Amino acid sequence: MKRPRGFTLVELVVVITITGIMAASIAVFFKPAVDAYFDARRRAELTDTADTALRRIGRDVRRAVPNSIRIPNPNCFELVPSKAGGLYRRASDIVNANSDPLDTTGSDGSFDVLSPLAVSPAVGDFVVIGNQNTNDVYTGTTRGTVSAPWASPPAPGGAAVGVGRITLTPATQFPAGYDGGRFQVVDKIEQSVFYICDGAGNLMRLVRPFNAAYPAACPGTAGAVPLATNMSSCSFVYNPNQGATQQSGFVWMQIELTSGGEKIALAYGAHVSNVP
Repeated sequence: MKRPRGFTLVELVVVITITGIMAASIAVFFKPAVDAYFDARRRAELTDTADTALRRIGRDVRRAVPNSIRIPNPNCFELVPSKAGGLYRRASDIVNANSDPLDTTGSDGSFDVLSPLAVSPAVGDFVVIGNQNTNDVYTGTTRGTVSAPWASPPAPGGAAVGVGRITLTPATQFPAGYDGGRFQVVDKIEQSVFYICDGAGNLMRLVRPFNAAYPAACPGTAGAVPLATNMSSCSFVYNPNQGATQQSGFVWMQIELTSGGEKIALAYGAHVSNVP
């Protein structure tokens, strides 16, 4: 007769007990390491999100049209981003014919550009000159509308009298007496940008047309693009006259993000040139 083979109940209980002890020991030693890994990963993701959002805002601040920042409260602010800029001709060329300087004493429909542009202005874009008061660019006092394709070199004319010519329709009178010689180009599809902390843990970027009225409160976020989520706090501070020269504004931004029990806070400052 063959002898029966298998485990006894006592042996099975001993194996289960030893396996449980080993599993508990492994959990005790490995769980903190696993938790630390996921905590570090979560903090890194929060930091990257906050840093990317603030740097995106800072890039717009640095390319903002001078004196265009409006801040109704610490939860939002508005600016007009420029896509290019340069110098315009202020006086006739005494050597070459057919130059076209900008006349600020009356309405003018075109002018020569003397410096290369990073991006050529397109039909429908806006040209801003001499924006010294915040609301002027929004009301239209300091901006004109580009109505013809970028021409380079200017025509008519034999010798080049500039790197290009900008045509405006209707003819526009820019601030009389402004002699800085600088202009900014604003994209027709990105006239004004609002950064908003919506109170629901989101940092939003809203593109909208020029609005002449100074905002009394943060606008709605319909159509806005989220830059960051999981925000527990957010604030913006703007000083239009930072520094001894009173020509450099400063935007201070601070956001705090929370996720899975982890919290990070990040602050970022950006200068904006307010010299028209």
